[in-house]
Amino acid sequence: MGEPAGARARSGFARWCWVAGVAVVVFVVVLAGPVDEATRELVSRSGIAAAGIVAAGSCGWRAARSTGRRRRAWGMLSLGGAVGLLGNVYAAVVRDPETGDAAYIAALLLGVVGLALFPTVRPRGQELVRMLLDSVVVGGSVLYIAVFAVALRGEGWQAPPDLAAYTLPVVDALLATLAVLVMTHSSAAERVPLVLLGSGFVLYAVADVAYAIVRGTTTFSFGSPLDVGWVGGYVAIALAARHPAASGGPVVGRRAGGSPVLGTVVTSCLFLAAALVRVTEPGGGRPSAANVLWAAVLVAVVVRQIVVVVDNRSLRQGLERRVEERTSQLRALASERERTLESVADGIYGVDHTGRVTFINAAAARTLDASAADLVGRDAHATFHAPAEDGTPYPPEQCYIAEAVRDGITVAAERDVYRRLDGTDVPVEVTASPLRDDEGIRGAVVVFRDVTERQEVERIKDEFVSVVSHELRTPLTSIRGALGLLDSGVLDDAPEQASRMVRIALTSSERLGRLVDDILDLERMDTGTTPLELADHRVDALVDTAVDQVSILADEAGVLLDPARSAEVVRADGERIVQALTNLLSNAVKFSPRGSTVRVTVVPLGDLVEVHVDDEGRGIPPDKLESIFRRFEQVDASDARERGGTGLGLAIASSIVERHGGRLWAVSEGEGTGSSFRFTLRRVTAPTGSPLPLDPDPPTLRNP
Repeated sequence: MGEPAGARARSGFARWCWVAGVAVVVFVVVLAGPVDEATRELVSRSGIAAAGIVAAGSCGWRAARSTGRRRRAWGMLSLGGAVGLLGNVYAAVVRDPETGDAAYIAALLLGVVGLALFPTVRPRGQELVRMLLDSVVVGGSVLYIAVFAVALRGEGWQAPPDLAAYTLPVVDALLATLAVLVMTHSSAAERVPLVLLGSGFVLYAVADVAYAIVRGTTTFSFGSPLDVGWVGGYVAIALAARHPAASGGPVVGRRAGGSPVLGTVVTSCLFLAAALVRVTEPGGGRPSAANVLWAAVLVAVVVRQIVVVVDNRSLRQGLERRVEERTSQLRALASERERTLESVADGIYGVDHTGRVTFINAAAARTLDASAADLVGRDAHATFHAPAEDGTPYPPEQCYIAEAVRDGITVAAERDVYRRLDGTDVPVEVTASPLRDDEGIRGAVVVFRDVTERQEVERIKDEFVSVVSHELRTPLTSIRGALGLLDSGVLDDAPEQASRMVRIALTSSERLGRLVDDILDLERMDTGTTPLELADHRVDALVDTAVDQVSILADEAGVLLDPARSAEVVRADGERIVQALTNLLSNAVKFSPRGSTVRVTVVPLGDLVEVHVDDEGRGIPPDKLESIFRRFEQVDASDARERGGTGLGLAIASSIVERHGGRLWAVSEGEGTGSSFRFTLRRVTAPTGSPLPLDPDPPTLRNP
């Protein structure tokens, strides 16, 4: 198998490092050897030129293998190396060091542009300007201290003919500072080539500072150890271009950031040191180059402070704006969360890790009959968790809230009881879930629902099933007993008793059929599965139909029926209203004494018609006026046995009236005063203004 590409790249870079190291050592050994000055100068110029060629070629080679901003960055560095090389050759050939210095400065400025293009993530403009100004202050201060503090106090000072020699260290410092900036905005994998670039420019800066000192004191010539700095700078740049990570890539994750405090401290200390040298140096004989350099440093310091102030103000305003936006977002989120909690019908409250209430929504406070202020901050378990049936409190460690916080699980309690602050209990269904964050479980959120109505419905259902079972069992027992006697043959010789058993079975069967029909009618009315066939009907026609249905029962009971005459018209389902009237009339006849009268009257009340069914029976106790409309409810438990009936007639009548948009109620002064059942219907006026005629074919129903 072949060697991986990454390993080959690393091994190739290592070979380049060995070659570069050996070349630099050989160059140093030759310069330090016993050779004449002309040979040393030739070796020095040749070494610098060769190193420049290698650096420019390596940067160009890397540019051809890169893309985007990184290709332009290495291209500018390659161009800068080429310009510096040409300046070096030109200065050596025509003996014009000033033009060579200008070429060097141009090459370094191209390097500044290349480094500015180096990072994948472009730095902020203000930050880049501040770092460039810092480099000017640092380079100028170092040059002032190193050159003028030494040269002015030493002997043999010769003023340089121009400022080029002093500009080189400043631009070198600018490049080194910019390399540090680029490194802080790059990924860790890219820092090795950036460190090499920075090291190359630092070597250039050291060599250029020494070059300025030499030119200010003596005559400069190639072949001195000073040339090692330039060669080393070129070699470091060439090695940076050969590193596998030099082509760069997208920045992944959080980028590193430099320390602006450290940079400011270093810059300020160097400027203060230069100022101290400026103050303590003798005033006479100060070269104009020193004054110009000092003025440039002062301008850079002032401009830097202006940039810092403007940048800080911009950052502060941006930060304030972001804080305002974030605060507004947080308020909106908090308001939305509060609205969400308040709009939920279920009760919701939160607790911290100690079980104390941290928030509670309106539904929960309403269910507990308290305000949020009364509950927030209090121990939930001790405040409203009801004790056991024997009055002993439940242990807190067994509470579902404690389990959710302690074990980090969601706990559901289908049946629990909360105790309000006034001492009353409310049955609830509860779910407790742990509340987590990055540090772990910090509390729990509890959702509960008042199940009072559900328990009442379940109680009514259980009671209904129990009563229906009892009501069904009674006629079935009679039928089974009668048929059993007939089947056994015991009554073969007693035809009268056999006929009596047959009548019992028949009567029980009819009662059983009525019970089943009433239950089905009631369920259909409650669920609304049977549609109402609405039409305009005269009330007296509906009453007459119902009276006809109950007349046989009234004759057997010796009760007189007195239907009222009325021209009022209602919009209703005639068959259902007749059914309701039949149930009310049969109920009135059943509880009326022989010789009494049951009266039906119609009373118009605005848009409504109120129908009364009054009897002269025993009356209804006040505490039973509402309960008699429930299923299987009787005023007296013995009525079902003595007077018959299923206990569903009034419930069916109430459902029919309610489906028509009216209501049914009972009025009685107590026992012995009779009863009055009343219901309302929507009143209708005939289009012609005259009453509608009697129905030619009034609806008929079975006898209840």
